[in-house]
Amino acid sequence: MRKLKITFNAPVTLGFVFICFVVTLLGVLTGGGSTRLLFMTYHSSLTNPLTYLRFFTHVFGHAGWSHFIGNASYLLLLGPMLEEKYGSKEMLEVIGVTALATGIVNYIFFWNVALCGASGVVFAFIVLASFTGFRAGEIPLSFILVAIIFIGQQVYEGIAVQDNISNMAHIIGGIVGAVVGYNLNRK
Repeated sequence: MRKLKITFNAPVTLGFVFICFVVTLLGVLTGGGSTRLLFMTYHSSLTNPLTYLRFFTHVFGHAGWSHFIGNASYLLLLGPMLEEKYGSKEMLEVIGVTALATGIVNYIFFWNVALCGASGVVFAFIVLASFTGFRAGEIPLSFILVAIIFIGQQVYEGIAVQDNISNMAHIIGGIVGAVVGYNLNRK
């Protein structure tokens, strides 16, 4: 009988979730102070170097444990599969591009809104996962349905529902996932 061993199967996904966990814990311990300072993007002076750092680091910060657990669940469900198919480098790029895109769009168009959390990355992963069966010259029905259901829901909620959820980050993340998924699978 073979011994079972635990493997570190998806280093980028696991590392990302671990960093989010530590940052969320730090945020809870500091009453949100560390999150506001380093892990939340908002309209601040362009002469402040932290403004540029927060364009990337806001994806690590979460408003609390339920926010973190919701995002971590999706990341841990989808991330390892995507990382196995596309590679760690590509997943790191998806996370980085999604963070930068959502950070900049939030800064420019939603100057009165602070943004934190990995929801944009989650949506990038959801849409990217719908491309796993992609073949040249075809558009997977799963991608069309994901786009209609998930992105459509975010557009509707962004217009009709007043809450603290950044539908913009979800939509931008979905667009990043679609573009990356198409380009990675086209090759």
